[in-house]
Order: sequence, then C-alpha cells, then structure tokens
Amino acid sequence: MDEVRIGVLGLGPRGRFLLETLEKDVKGAKITAYFDPLEDRMEMTRQIVPDARACHDEEELFASDCDAVVIATIWANHIPLAVRALNAGKHVGMEVGGVYAEHDLWALIDAVEHSGRKFMLLENVCYMDRELSVFRMVREGLFGELVYATGGYEHDLRHQIVQGRERHHGRYLNFLNRSGDLYPTHQLGPIAKCFGINRGNRILTVSSTASKSRGLNYWAQSRKGDSYDMSHIPFRAGDIVSTNLVCAHGELIHLTHGCSLPRPYSRDGRIQGTKGLWMEDKDAVYFDEPDWKEGDEHLWIPFDEIKDRYRHPLWSWYEKIGVKEAGHGGADYLTLSSFVHCILEDTQSAIDVYDAATWMAVTYLSEESVAMGGVPVPMPDFTRGAWLIRPAEEKSRWMLSDLAPQSMYC
Repeated sequence: MDEVRIGVLGLGPRGRFLLETLEKDVKGAKITAYFDPLEDRMEMTRQIVPDARACHDEEELFASDCDAVVIATIWANHIPLAVRALNAGKHVGMEVGGVYAEHDLWALIDAVEHSGRKFMLLENVCYMDRELSVFRMVREGLFGELVYATGGYEHDLRHQIVQGRERHHGRYLNFLNRSGDLYPTHQLGPIAKCFGINRGNRILTVSSTASKSRGLNYWAQSRKGDSYDMSHIPFRAGDIVSTNLVCAHGELIHLTHGCSLPRPYSRDGRIQGTKGLWMEDKDAVYFDEPDWKEGDEHLWIPFDEIKDRYRHPLWSWYEKIGVKEAGHGGADYLTLSSFVHCILEDTQSAIDVYDAATWMAVTYLSEESVAMGGVPVPMPDFTRGAWLIRPAEEKSRWMLSDLAPQSMYC
C-alpha cells in the first residue's frame, strides 16, 4: 500500500485545514471524499479538492472507496461517527475534545479491537517542538524521577463561545450545559507521554472544582449589548476549572481549564522531578546539579540556550525535509503524517484508542467530581490491566513513548 485514500467528515475551518494539509503536504495521503451538512462548507471544499467525491451524507462517505476517515465535526459527534466508520472497515483519525459518558469510550475501544482498523487521536500538541524537546529531556533523565506536572487550556474564547450559534460552532452548547474540564487533551497528552500513562503507569483518580461563571455574560453584555440574549442566559461552565489527577506511581498532575476570562493563551506546562523542572510560561528550565549552576544560585536557564542541544530529532528531520510550516508550527503536518504512516506501514498508532479514552475521560469524570463538590472519582482502566504488561511501542520516527534510534530520523 503506497497511498491512503481519505474521507473527511466536518468541513469547518479546522476540518478544511486538515483536508488541505493532507492533500497538499502529507506524503501518501489522497483526499477522495468529504461531507458536511452545510452547503457553503461543501462548496468551499470543492474548490480545494475538485476531483474528490462530494457525499450527501456520512453513509455515502462510509460506503465510498476511502481507506480512512478523518473526523473533525462537533465534539458530540466524534465518537459515534468513529464507531460507525470503524464498523464500516475504515481507519480513523479523530480530532480532539472531551467525552460525555463512559459507555461511549468502551464502544470506541470495542470497535477498534473488533474491527482491527487503525485509530489515532489527532492530538497535535504531542508533536509540538517544545513538548517533544521536553519529552527527550525526560527520557534522558535530566529532571530525575518525575513527581509533578501541570497543564492548562487557558484560551480566551469568549467571542467564539458566545457567538457559537452564528459561527456554527458546537463549543457554546457545552459551556451552556456542562461544568468540568471540557477540553483536556491538549494539556494532558504530552504529560501522559512523559509519565508513561497506559505503558507501565496509569491515572487512578480525578478530582475537580469549578469557579462561578461570569466571564461569558460579561463579554456578551459589553460587546453585544444588554438586549443580546446571551447576555443573560446562564452558562453552567465555571470560568476556571481546576483538576487533580493522581497516578499509580504517586505522581500528581494538575490541569486548569479556562476559556471565558481575559488572558493571553497558555497551556501552563510544567514538568518537575527530583533534579529540576521545566516551566512553559517562563520558557525556562532549572537543574539542581553542579554542572548547571553557578555557586549556589537558583538560576533559571532560558530554553533557547539549550534547545539545540536537546531538540527532539523528529523536529530536526522535519526542518531538513523542507516542508513549509503546516499549522501550529508544523505539528499538524507531523500528526497527520504519523496517522498516514501507521496505515501505510501497518504499525500501531502513536496516540491509540487507550490514550484517547483516558485523556478524553477527564471531561465526564471532572463533571462528576465538580457536581459532588470535588470528591475524587476513579479513572477506569481502559487497557483492562494491560498497562502493566504492554509490549514496547514499535520503533519509528513517529513514536511518542520513547526515542527511536537516530537512524530513523535521517
């Protein structure tokens, strides 16, 4: 197999971007079908891939000759569509988001296991330059034994949420009706890979608390006026949701979700161990080792001073092949290339269904914990005990559980 024929479901700005990147930049990918219920989106897509099949519904796309389906619809449709695609014999690349109930995740896992098809969560932050460099530093032992990590999705999206109806964006329905960490995978994914989650380690419990909700109504009133209905409709989602995850080996992970108060974007990354730490917002590392210190001073080292020494070899390879920047600094290209590679080479995906289930489960579990005043709730073991004995991930330049041999990045 030297080409993967791909159908795309969901053609909003994100879906069209993924479609265009696959068609124009990713080696071995060919867009052959697409569908969105909104005709204006279908028409825009016809201009990008005029030779691909414009389907009338999902079933026509599933019945087409595509080998794989990329799902970029509203969050609530991700898993039902993924299950249907898998049952139709298609490989699935699924965009990120939270999940609504545990049974949805087991249905997804069962569909992957029974179909034998590939599944990958398209979590691009796992392939970002800084996160992969930190992962390399973790694997090379620079931070010592890991103890603590933080991550956040702190993104001022008030304009998008409040105007969700006008923008045809499903995010606003979640903020109207749910209070929890609604979008956990960006911040949790890279941490989970550093901590070996589902490969020798697992998350045991989730506990969350939420603040009151004021930011979205304030934005609506100040920008759209008192007569705009969203100025007064109560939003359920707390402006800040704080979540703690306790791991089997005793590590603590703290996540923050905040999209409805003003602030610059941050994923609030921090990895801390017995020898030092990295902090994203400070863009620096600190090591408690003589080779890194002058006297006894607590000196932060700007990341730029060490990035060339510890850059992940995948990024050196990416720059060498000369692909122009393809979304999120190039991470979208790497994520989609990883998905296509696992199909072409018949290898496991780097972000598999067990990763997806664990990371996405934080949403419904945090909702339960918030509703009960912050009590810890158990994280299901979606690997059914296999996290203790899972075989090593197959070596490739796309792997995220370890570093591949240098020759694979050439």
